Amino acid sequence: MATSSVWCKGLKRIYRYPVRPHTRRFSEDGDKGWFRSLFVHKVDARKDAHSNLLSKKETSNLYKIQFHNVKPECLEAYNRLEAEVQKRLHEDQGYPCEVVGSWNTWYGEQDQAVHLWRYRGGYPALTECLKKLNDNKEYLEFRKERAKMLLSRRNQLLLEFSFWNEPLPRPGPSIYEMRSYQLKPGTMIEWGNRWARAIKHRQENNEAVGGFFSQIGDLYVVHHLWAYESLQSREETRNSAWMKEGWDVNVYYTVPLIRSMESRIMIPSKSSPLQ
Repeated sequence: MATSSVWCKGLKRIYRYPVRPHTRRFSEDGDKGWFRSLFVHKVDARKDAHSNLLSKKETSNLYKIQFHNVKPECLEAYNRLEAEVQKRLHEDQGYPCEVVGSWNTWYGEQDQAVHLWRYRGGYPALTECLKKLNDNKEYLEFRKERAKMLLSRRNQLLLEFSFWNEPLPRPGPSIYEMRSYQLKPGTMIEWGNRWARAIKHRQENNEAVGGFFSQIGDLYVVHHLWAYESLQSREETRNSAWMKEGWDVNVYYTVPLIRSMESRIMIPSKSSPLQ
């Protein structure tokens, strides 16, 4: 291993210490990472809510994500019932909501259904839709029937990051990965700033589907949605990101912001707009 000499004034000695060979070059955007890592990374005081600073201004979309844990013996019947109701809501223009995607988990929590809804018009659209559904006798009967098939359910209301793609229908076949991050409170702005740079490294294979952060439900939660041809394609695509200058630096600065993370590999349902 190569060595380097340092002259220490006052000690009148030369210390020799090992130096690793220079294996990669940081980009200018890398912020001279080796030097900055010696100090506490500081973030400027926030001037506005992170929902205003990070969400898309040109749209007023609100998203809802649902996680339904289904009784294993009921999964097929659940999928058929859910697809029928989603189809009716799509065809009825009186409801200001649309299904973005529906999946069953393949790897991760088993016998789980995940649904992503979009409300064009934000909270007023959500309120209007809920009011109409609560007055819809057929929908209330559907909920009673669905409840018999579920072990548990939970949901979150989300906004989309301004620098991510809007999730639009796409042909398949694809597998989807949802990577969910529980961040440390107060770190959402720093996360957004870093991923606004990092996302450019993950666009070449059209794998980036959408990025969201929670507003109601579990807070300081981020969901990144990716599409791949296969698990092998996923591995190759993710590995290729490490060959791009600057990706390692963004990972270096975002990992300390995370309290926990989860990955789901999901298969779209037959009725899902994202295939």
